Amino acid sequence: MMNRLQWTSPARFVTVFWIAFIPAMDASAQSTTDWPSFRGPGNRGVAAGASILTEWNAHPEAEQTDGVAWATDVPGLGHSSPVVSGDRVFLLTAVPDDGETELNIAAGGNIDAAKDSGAYSWIVLCYDKTTGKELWQHTAHHGEPKATRHSKATHANSSVCVSGDRVVACFGSEGLYCYDLDGNQIWERDLGVVDVSKYGIGWGYASSPAIHGDRVAVICDDPDHPFVTVLQLSDGEEIWRSDRTEVCERSWGSPLIHEADGVTQMVINGWPWIVSYDFGTGEELWRLEGGGDNPIPTPFVSNGWIYITNAHGGKAPIYVIEPDARGTLSLDSEEESSAIVWSVERGGSYMSTPVVAGDYLYLGNSNGVVRCFHAETGEKAFQERLGKEAGVIASLVTADGNVYCASENGTVYVLKSGPELDVVAENPMGEPCFATPAISGDKLFIRTTKRLVAIGTTE
Repeated sequence: MMNRLQWTSPARFVTVFWIAFIPAMDASAQSTTDWPSFRGPGNRGVAAGASILTEWNAHPEAEQTDGVAWATDVPGLGHSSPVVSGDRVFLLTAVPDDGETELNIAAGGNIDAAKDSGAYSWIVLCYDKTTGKELWQHTAHHGEPKATRHSKATHANSSVCVSGDRVVACFGSEGLYCYDLDGNQIWERDLGVVDVSKYGIGWGYASSPAIHGDRVAVICDDPDHPFVTVLQLSDGEEIWRSDRTEVCERSWGSPLIHEADGVTQMVINGWPWIVSYDFGTGEELWRLEGGGDNPIPTPFVSNGWIYITNAHGGKAPIYVIEPDARGTLSLDSEEESSAIVWSVERGGSYMSTPVVAGDYLYLGNSNGVVRCFHAETGEKAFQERLGKEAGVIASLVTADGNVYCASENGTVYVLKSGPELDVVAENPMGEPCFATPAISGDKLFIRTTKRLVAIGTTE
């Protein structure tokens, strides 16, 4: 059932500190083919104007691989997604001093933390976009993990963000780091222990930083002391920080920074409240209660609206919100409001961030089910299962009218945008895929549990 929502109370204010926030991503500094952050520009997962392959075979044991420009082994383990800036591709990883990191693909609903022991190295990797050659790697931190991880997760789940000649990497409890494009460290900041676990649950940190202008935003929603901070990109000095104890117990998504009508807001998926902040001051603009209690997907903008979903705890809503919303948005109000374009009570995704391709909103799920809604009305188009064990943890991306779904069964499904499920191709990668693909130029960059693969024609 679709609902209209109403805002009912004035916005609240948060304490603003004098210290500066890490500078945000300046769109003018990026090439039109860059994919400079998690899910690319604006978190949308959309590569406008790109034309990439729809069929390939990247299985490492295939007699002949088709459509693979290059592939390179990646040390350690990480679900960090590829980020592309200019002629470089960036990844994060965590490498144990001894042995290999256990990855329990079948963990599913298991909430126990992985039984890690010993020290790790948290590493930033940089590769040549054309050849796949490693250009540099920098160990940001070495030591024993300060926080737990789920046995299906890693100690390097976040993705870097790039603006101009600055690369920002966040390892949660192991710190926030800024480098230049050649791997020289510019600054680092200790965020404290960010253990997104409670009641013995070992989920781990996953939020990626986001840059806008000369600032960078970082979410640290540890249940004991959740906060969001904005820092100067140039030197890492804090501009403002907001204590989120009142509004959020936990979250894993990345911040959406969106500018419209002279206002730049930062939207954070959370539980029990989804909250929007004025990016310049930290003042709260609006909040919405009632979503799933494990908010993982990242908010994004399409059609000029803010799309948000989450799931778990018996709830799986989708909310589409006008950027000019203000105050407390209520699902219980009988009065209609233009603040909420549309919403549905069920149909949202648990881990994967959706994508809008053409007229349709696509959502992948860890049970292999893909749901599709009309992006402007919320009318449900279809709900279909992709295939056996085709769990979609990675977020969806789109190019040239096709939707790319990377699955933990080692297959990348390509769907034709439309009101019915139309599987164009099922492409073997040979290894599980948890990281969200990146698109740049005529290449699709896919990280498996073992490799970084560039899909496209060789040059």
